[in-house]
Amino acid sequence: MTGLGEPRASAGRVRRVLAIAVLMQACAAISTGKSAGAFDLGDVVAKAARLAREPDRDARGRVPDWLSKITYDQWRDIRFRPDKALWRDRHSPFEVQFFHPGLFYQRPVVVSVVEGDRVRPVGFSPRQFDYGRNTFGDKVPKDLGYAGFRLHYPLKSPAYHDEVIVFLGASYFRAIGRDQVFGASARGLAVDTARAAAEEFPSFREFWLVSPAPDAKDLTFFALLDGPSVTGAYRFVVQPGEQTLLSVDAVLFPRRSIERLGVAPLTSMFYFGENTMRRGEDYRPEVHDSDGLLVRFDTGEWLWRPFDNRRDVHVSALETRGLRGFGLMQRDREFDHYQDLETRAELRPSVWVSPRGDWGHGRVELVEIPTRSDVNDNVVAYWVPEASPEVGAPVSFSYVMSWYGDDATRPPGGRVVATRRDHGTVENAQRFVVDFAGPGLVDLATDEAPQAVVTVVGGDEAGALLEQQVVKNAVTGGWRLTFQVRPKTTAPIELRAFLERTGNALTETWSYVILP
Repeated sequence: MTGLGEPRASAGRVRRVLAIAVLMQACAAISTGKSAGAFDLGDVVAKAARLAREPDRDARGRVPDWLSKITYDQWRDIRFRPDKALWRDRHSPFEVQFFHPGLFYQRPVVVSVVEGDRVRPVGFSPRQFDYGRNTFGDKVPKDLGYAGFRLHYPLKSPAYHDEVIVFLGASYFRAIGRDQVFGASARGLAVDTARAAAEEFPSFREFWLVSPAPDAKDLTFFALLDGPSVTGAYRFVVQPGEQTLLSVDAVLFPRRSIERLGVAPLTSMFYFGENTMRRGEDYRPEVHDSDGLLVRFDTGEWLWRPFDNRRDVHVSALETRGLRGFGLMQRDREFDHYQDLETRAELRPSVWVSPRGDWGHGRVELVEIPTRSDVNDNVVAYWVPEASPEVGAPVSFSYVMSWYGDDATRPPGGRVVATRRDHGTVENAQRFVVDFAGPGLVDLATDEAPQAVVTVVGGDEAGALLEQQVVKNAVTGGWRLTFQVRPKTTAPIELRAFLERTGNALTETWSYVILP
């Protein structure tokens, strides 16, 4: 009922208010063991909803101009003092260290600790940092704030707290399992990636870290996202281990129309691999943090798309309803294939996203950006819902991210272990050599050869399939598929292939796009 002289709420506004209320009730329902007054996701949702009704406020400007102009080496020489780590004095299994603003990191974040029903800020002090050879430590403002944080946990030995997960820069974060080194990254959200207009990078502006119990195996923390087009409330629960698991619950509030909303975005670097025909002078046989995209569809099909360093930006869209999962994989685990003692690319993690609940109809998009070095990430993958979010109406997503070295269940059957190509023996053609290995293939004798199902999407009008054969690979115990294809069009051509026997698929589907 409206008061005298008050404007009646529009139907759209009523729906938005009701949607927010339902979401906040859902947030409360999935909060376990909440005591009266305890801080939880509902508090961050309420803050994000209020913030979405206000103009975006860029957090840059709090970092002195001189600090934003220091060199990379100067910034790297600023190190957090481990004895100042959060929870160090409690002998907790979890400890938190912080990053100093400067250089690229010009948006300080607010960090608080949740202890029962109390929330207290974590105060910044220059005395928490060792400035190394830098001489500007005395000039740093006493209330500067942090650029981000990293979480430590005894992954390998009870005597040492290993770095497990890092949140630093915009909404970027990255994690590792027990036996990996840092590689691929993730983001809280992708907004209008690979569009004509500049991509938007919303930022995590505030974090709340929940104080862990003395014997805790996981840690909960919350984050507030803000950007020109969207705000968001996030809850993260990290469980370090051989595979480090990160549970994510996100509630988003669009401020304005978003053409392409990228959910659970993953980013990585691919410079060149065994399938790259253009290579510069480099002693390393392969250079990449991830070598392919893996997607699990609701039909049960698994699809593998090897990366390549292409001449132009290329965007692939893999449509599905009821997505079961996707990820950026580092499948090649042989040091001899990289020969890099510094980066140890064979130890970089694979990252897998498992949706919780039904994400509906949409597509996994893969963006491959050309690069002339291994400095920057040039591969991005994310989920795009079919329907663009309504301005002012909340939308929520939940998923679990796995950071790991290898997993025989992804996929559970045969998989592609290598993709190679050249110009073949036929004029204007390309030859592909694809090695499959894994369960269901090793035990097949030579006289039990599987059959290959190779498809040129678009049929004969797109390309001619030539000289197809499958032979036993005595080295891997798997099977090698070799074929040539001659394009008949100047448009991109997608190829697909898998191995079967007696009508049953034995492997995932290999997918590749030939560009003109």
